[in-house]
Amino acid sequence: MTVAVVFDSAGTLLRSYRTARDVVTGELLPDVETTVLTCLDRSRVLIALNAHSRDVIAASPDQLLSAYLCDRNVGFGVSCLRQVVPQEHLARILYQDDTAQVEDLQTCIRDVWRILKEESLVVMDSGAILNLSRPGIEFTVTAGGRPFEGAKETMADLHAMGVATYIASGDRAAKLEKIADHLGIPRDQVHGIATPSIKAQIVADLKACYDTVVMVGDGINDLQAFEKADVAILSEQQSRQKPKKLCDAADFIIGNVSDVVPIVRDLCGDGIVSI
Repeated sequence: MTVAVVFDSAGTLLRSYRTARDVVTGELLPDVETTVLTCLDRSRVLIALNAHSRDVIAASPDQLLSAYLCDRNVGFGVSCLRQVVPQEHLARILYQDDTAQVEDLQTCIRDVWRILKEESLVVMDSGAILNLSRPGIEFTVTAGGRPFEGAKETMADLHAMGVATYIASGDRAAKLEKIADHLGIPRDQVHGIATPSIKAQIVADLKACYDTVVMVGDGINDLQAFEKADVAILSEQQSRQKPKKLCDAADFIIGNVSDVVPIVRDLCGDGIVSI
């Protein structure tokens, strides 16, 4: 039997810390679940920016964020949304926004770094939540994380069993490749800037190549992939506060990423082979 396991990143492979800032009120939302914040309003779209934290910190804080992004040709990808929106429409909203300043994003970056700066391996990603009804940038966001203890060993155990491992996440590719290198996952099996529907399509495509495809995730943005997978595993390692429909869609609920190994072993018995 051939098996593939697809992992989300933040909250599944990484213990994450996320901060958002309301660009209108200036309110800081530390340790917030950005996908939940996005899904609270159908008009919101979570995007990941192809911007490096050091470059953002070095920029003028009172410059419009949209001007900064345009000046440096910073691209973006869609991480989470509740309705289909053309990329060109999102680009107009992002690059023509006249409210968010660079300082809004700098504040998020500094707060995440304050929490994670002592970790030996830290990956950070910044973005924004666009509001289609406004339209404009409603929140700036930054996420940082470090691999859960046991994540690297989990990948080694799965690989030793002949199981293929993949990452499908809304984070940008450069961040995910750093994680994959650390965990021993091939870069060509890493899919970044994956919306919920893209994650589901990745799982569906893999089902044409493997006998069994397992999806491991922790958030509502993994629900569509859960529904496509042969086996869905919900991780509560970071938080046990999960929507009921996500729990109902899971075949297994785990408290540690290492729990994936015995589940896969039990599912497949002695019939696991590599391809």
